[in-house]
Amino acid sequence: MPYLRVGRKRGQVFTNAGSFTGVVALDGPSGTGKSTVSRRLATRLGGRYLDTGAMYRAVTLAVLNAGVPLENPDAIIAVAEKAVLDISTDPEQPGIRLDGADVSTDIRTGEVTGAVSAVSAVPAVRAILVDAQRAIIGDGGIVVEGRDIGSVVWPQASPKVYLTASAGARAARRAGELGAESTTAVAAVAADIQRRDTLDSTRAASPAVRPDGSVELDTTELTIDQVVDRLVDMTRNSEIPT
Repeated sequence: MPYLRVGRKRGQVFTNAGSFTGVVALDGPSGTGKSTVSRRLATRLGGRYLDTGAMYRAVTLAVLNAGVPLENPDAIIAVAEKAVLDISTDPEQPGIRLDGADVSTDIRTGEVTGAVSAVSAVPAVRAILVDAQRAIIGDGGIVVEGRDIGSVVWPQASPKVYLTASAGARAARRAGELGAESTTAVAAVAADIQRRDTLDSTRAASPAVRPDGSVELDTTELTIDQVVDRLVDMTRNSEIPT
């Protein structure tokens, strides 16, 4: 599995062979289909894939494992500085390791989801991970998903796309991913999504916003294949140098 080490020691970046050399930025809130369509788009283009959210989740897991209070930014920063992440850039085999251990499943727990916004709001944590993300992007040939890719991490990306969906669709999709599709479960997921949206959009460091110059794509009524097809067309027809 092709991994790039992020932390005190960096490893080699292994890329997929392909003609795509640009950088596509896909931003948007939870439940809009970012992860699925980003991976499929990268595969279609013959490029790499980067899930920046997984990086913030891995650091959050490290913070929780260390028993650090979320109200203590200095302690959070200390954990983030020591954490070593290995993240795959293969869209067919995404994954992430924390200090050598595969945490691809662990970072998706409710506990991590509930804490990730607080950890990612710490400016020094964002600085550490944004630097790492830029190093991974390197010379391009990659599809990058997150909440501040087109606005902060790589503003020169082309195209820059902001995915949206109705609140109901987002909650239903997220609940489905969690295997909890009852009316009560969907309502609880909707409340959590709203909480995270508020925290992410109002944080002082790199707030989640629609990037300037981005194209908004509403995925509410579109299938995954339809979204990917549109993104492929946008990428191939982009006139902005990458």
